[in-house]
Amino acid sequence: MREAEIWRLLAANLLCALAIVLAAVVPAVFLDGFSVLGTHLTWLCICSVCVATLNIILHLVLKPNQSPKRRSFAHKISRFLKCCIYFFMSCILFHAIIVLYGAPLIESVTETFLFAVLLSTFTTLQCLCLLGPNIQAWIRVFSKNGAMSIWESSLQITSLCSILGAWFGAFPIPLDWDRPWQVWPISCSLGATFGYMAGLIIAPLWIHWNRKQLTYKSR
Repeated sequence: MREAEIWRLLAANLLCALAIVLAAVVPAVFLDGFSVLGTHLTWLCICSVCVATLNIILHLVLKPNQSPKRRSFAHKISRFLKCCIYFFMSCILFHAIIVLYGAPLIESVTETFLFAVLLSTFTTLQCLCLLGPNIQAWIRVFSKNGAMSIWESSLQITSLCSILGAWFGAFPIPLDWDRPWQVWPISCSLGATFGYMAGLIIAPLWIHWNRKQLTYKSR
């Protein structure tokens, strides 16, 4: 395993983490009264757009999983449209799962959907950038010993950390603390965000630590 590839992964992940920090700080310069807690829905939109845009740009620049085959323009358009459909379906699926786990069904629909968009950005969008709209490849990556590159290992870790962060973030909501960050879905979205950022840092460190044991085989 090449050290240079791990350093590329670390740099890309740190840029993604930096984008989240900037999404929380920079808008306050241009928007009066902006804050992560006070204008949480605005922050959800900005954070999702920033992370999504940077992930797409990094994928186009670094090309971590580039296919050797040349694709026609029509194929690229078809692939792009499929990715958009898959991402929208992911948002709907996450929204439904969140409601099944106890989120309001009718009230706070906008809040729940934007939270679902954030989760899709942290998980599904990465799958689409790295693997494309290929469900079989997604199943392979998230199965035991299914990763075929350090990028796929990083995808596993960041996606898992994002989901776990959102789940742990739900624990304080029912507590009678009367804190502003207990309003739905602030604690869950912050938990997912901190989980995603933790995964971005943990992934390259874990891969570097276990680089001698990791053997990626093409299938």
